[in-house]
Amino acid sequence: MFAKLFAESGLSLDRLRALLEVSAAGSIVQAAAGDPVKQSQYSRQIKELEDFFRIKLIERHGKGIRLTPSGKELARISRFFLLGLSNFQRGCLTEEQTFRLGASATFVKQFLLPVLAEVSGDTPGPRYAVEIAPDDEIERRLHDLTLDFGIVTTASLSRPLQLKELGNWKLNLWLPAGLCRNEREALQALKAGQLPLILPLRELPVLELFEDYEPRLACGNFVEARTALKNGNMATLLPSFLKPEDEGRYQCLRIPGVTSMTFYYRLAWNPRLLRLNPHAIRRRDFLLESLAKQMRG
Repeated sequence: MFAKLFAESGLSLDRLRALLEVSAAGSIVQAAAGDPVKQSQYSRQIKELEDFFRIKLIERHGKGIRLTPSGKELARISRFFLLGLSNFQRGCLTEEQTFRLGASATFVKQFLLPVLAEVSGDTPGPRYAVEIAPDDEIERRLHDLTLDFGIVTTASLSRPLQLKELGNWKLNLWLPAGLCRNEREALQALKAGQLPLILPLRELPVLELFEDYEPRLACGNFVEARTALKNGNMATLLPSFLKPEDEGRYQCLRIPGVTSMTFYYRLAWNPRLLRLNPHAIRRRDFLLESLAKQMRG
């Protein structure tokens, strides 16, 4: 059945691992951490894979490298295969798996860490590694199986990835006392693009009102925006589950056409992971139940 595959030398687990490590690092130099011996080894191993399959697997891209379409496909197959072997080994040694989760900074702080901190206090149990990442990176890494689960705000992901809602939220405008004389003045200034705003650009949903808005301060996420709000000379947008500290110092305003919109957090996963690792089904179900409960308060 596999006679042709093993008729020639050049294919090995070490060579496939080298392809994955170089792909993840973005260059042979970075994958080898500057070690010239490892650089030579990685270059040779990938060249041997290319000779074996008689196709280019990597190509130069700027100062680094990137996988060709064939290289991406081989990397996907190799990752799936090596993850399967790794899971089998852990089962034989009765070792617990580390599940890798990606989410926005705000979701991690408000919902994910409290849930995982509570369950991680139990012994024994699975381990978790949390990474902050935007939706597009989470989607890519779920396909690559370098993340096990992700929490995204998008309504759809490319196949075969699957989604399930955890909870919804709305956006509110928080205005420090004294920044504007009244609500009408604040909304007029906002519409004219003149209200001094803190905008959490990495987590703010795409909204026409803010596409060309020049913020007084741009930051990465809603938690940072709430911290900057303490200064008292700028307003900001916060999700309904996240209110300013010392809430009485601020006014919460409804923005026509924005406050009425509903946004969602969704758990995302690759069904191939569940086939590869049946234990991940229980982790998925645990996350769905626990995170939805945490969002409900």
